[in-house]
Amino acid sequence: MEHELGRPATDIGNGFAGKLNAHFGDMTRRNCRQQDGILAIDDEEGFLSMLKMALECQGFMVHTASNANEAIKLYEERCREISMVLLDFLLPEMSGDLVFENLQRLNPDVRVVLLTGCEGSVAENMFKKGLRGYLQKPFCIQELGQRVREAIDAPAIPAATSPSVA
Repeated sequence: MEHELGRPATDIGNGFAGKLNAHFGDMTRRNCRQQDGILAIDDEEGFLSMLKMALECQGFMVHTASNANEAIKLYEERCREISMVLLDFLLPEMSGDLVFENLQRLNPDVRVVLLTGCEGSVAENMFKKGLRGYLQKPFCIQELGQRVREAIDAPAIPAATSPSVA
């Protein structure tokens, strides 16, 4: 099944949560083996819950936060359980780049993939600071799984090139 833009119905972002829910509705946690932890940060609750469901069914343990301050606090408390972060750029309290800087203060090697409906140029400066990946909304489940796995499996950033922590 495809929508009018020719992308698979498993696309998520920008209103595709219903299609994703229909696709994954029969999957439950017990069918999915959970391993690596992910923190997903997005202020759109429907998108966040569909993201969580899709990633759990790919075998990940997913923590969610719907605002920047909640996300930073959750990462601080559970950073040992979190292998990587999926971060929306447009959040009400602060932009994604500021959230990224806060997460880097807690862990200079935090592995973050930016998810946004904004133009790709928003990620350019973040890549210079250690961003591990970028996905333009809407995107398909396969792209998401690939970016998550790449971020988790990527080698650590050498200390000399890691952003300074004040």
